[in-house]
Order: sequence, then C-alpha cells, then structure tokens
Amino acid sequence: MIKQISFNYKFNINLNEFNFFVNETNLYAFNSLINNKNQLSFLYGPNKCGKSFLSNIWLKKNDAIQLNNNFEFPLQNKHNLLIDDILSYKEETIFHLVNNCILNNLKILITSNRKINEITFKFNDLSSRLKTFSYLEIYQPNDEMLLTILTKLLIDKQFIINSHEIFDYILRRVDRSYEGIHEIVDKLDILSLEKKRQLTIPLIKEIL
Repeated sequence: MIKQISFNYKFNINLNEFNFFVNETNLYAFNSLINNKNQLSFLYGPNKCGKSFLSNIWLKKNDAIQLNNNFEFPLQNKHNLLIDDILSYKEETIFHLVNNCILNNLKILITSNRKINEITFKFNDLSSRLKTFSYLEIYQPNDEMLLTILTKLLIDKQFIINSHEIFDYILRRVDRSYEGIHEIVDKLDILSLEKKRQLTIPLIKEIL
C-alpha cells in the first residue's frame, strides 16, 4: 500500500532571507542584494520568479520606501528607494528619482520583467543612467527550482499526494517556467475542487 503524503500546513510567509529558496538560478542576485553590495541595482527576472519577494527583503533590510503614487515624497525625504516594475512609471519620473538617489548617496533598486536591452527608452538620459547600475538577473528555473516551487504551491493548495510519481509526471510535461508551474497548479486546484477528486495522474491527464 502506498503511504499517503498529506501536505496540510503552510509555508511561513515572513519576508526574510531565510524564506527565499536560493540555488544557482538566483544566487548572485540574492547575495548582491542581501549583502548590500551595490548602491544602484537593476533586478531582472521573468514573471513569478520571486523578484517582488526578494526586493521586499531588500526594502526591509535597507529601511527603504517603495514608489507608488508618492513621487514627491522620495524627492523630499532621504530614503533608499525601491521601484518595482520600471515599466509602470513614467521615464522622466524614474530619471529624477535616480538622480536624487545618486546626489544624496542613497540606494535604489529597480525591478523589471524585461532586460534593459529589451526596453526601448524614449528618455535617453534614463537609458544612460541605467547603464551605470549593477545588473542582477534571476534566471529561468532549473530542475531543482521547478520541483521546489511545485512542492510549495501544492502545499499552499493543501493537496494530498498519494505518489511521488505525480511530481515527475507534472514536471516532464509542464511548461518549464515560473509562470508555467503556477498556471498548472491553479488549473489542477480548480479541476480538483470541481470534481471533488484528489490529485492523481488520471486527473492531471485531463489538463496536460
């Protein structure tokens, strides 16, 4: 008889470096941000790779503030600054904030799901400024990262796993990306609830 494995607990979601899984796909970016190596940092990574999680750890460690609709506040107050998703803001706004950080010797972290050379900037001065930043990248997930994320997501959904073969079956067939893993778990969660069935390979076959 196969022993039933029940994931009936949740991960600690405190934003600190001990809750961020690190391997070769994100090690350099993690160490650079956690050890406060750079004044000016640009963090790139695909969707769902953990950029926001990691940048919020950086924010707390550096007593920084995050740009929302508070453009004037960072200019008038000397705080380290997080700009999460560069494409969400006007280029001129970012340029002035970057200059403010440089002039006041403040740290700034900018994140994006596109590489710098993939962004067409209309404001040339911003493009020039960003070239002086330390470039950090979270790479596409390897096998270890995919398995870790899949395990965490299944735990979060409180799935009951009857066989370790389920992990292998999913990982051999899923889109091997951060978004792909999230998408398949969401679909399995909906299907499992609709059919009131546990997670099995026959159920997975209905999606993959």
